[in-house]
Amino acid sequence: MRFGRGEQSDADVEAPGWDAIDAALSKLYPGTEPVHVAPGLGPYLGGGVQGVSAYPAEGHWHLVTYGLSELYVKESANLGVSGFGYELTFRIPRREEQDCPADWPFRLLEKVAITQHEGTDYRTGSRLHVGGPIDGERSQLTVLAFTVDSELEPIETPNGRLEFLQLVGVTEEEAQLMKQSTTADVLAAIAEENPRLVTDPSRSQPLR
Repeated sequence: MRFGRGEQSDADVEAPGWDAIDAALSKLYPGTEPVHVAPGLGPYLGGGVQGVSAYPAEGHWHLVTYGLSELYVKESANLGVSGFGYELTFRIPRREEQDCPADWPFRLLEKVAITQHEGTDYRTGSRLHVGGPIDGERSQLTVLAFTVDSELEPIETPNGRLEFLQLVGVTEEEAQLMKQSTTADVLAAIAEENPRLVTDPSRSQPLR
């Protein structure tokens, strides 16, 4: 199932970048049908992403964006890089009986993607203060850290290369620790107990 490609039928719209992302995820989750959501207007109309796929993984949802790379035709002058050179991923807890994630992670990914389109450049090690709880409610996690997704290797697409940058929600105290050392050091410490770096918005205890 595809979504947000425009008014033409899927068969009429060529999207080699999109297909390359699908292929990478199908290797990781063979035979798994993701949940598809189009959270905004799409990049061509001022939105952040064309859509987000959420894959039911072991104990969590694995979300990936479509729209920060070039999904359709090649438009940028840099032939070796697709769009901004990455798509975002995000992992949140999943209950066994849950057949769809909550709305907030889709809104969050859309918000982050819009800031990239507006000129904020993200790479591994970047951090973003989201201006409040990441879930829009009561979470103590107010900062997003950027790291390479440990399960998705960079891919070559017909429109250039892209990597997958995973967002990880952290507390303000953890963000301060990142400033004192590095983002990678603090995330490595978190990964000792949380190897997939799943972001649980109910987590309140900062790293010690």
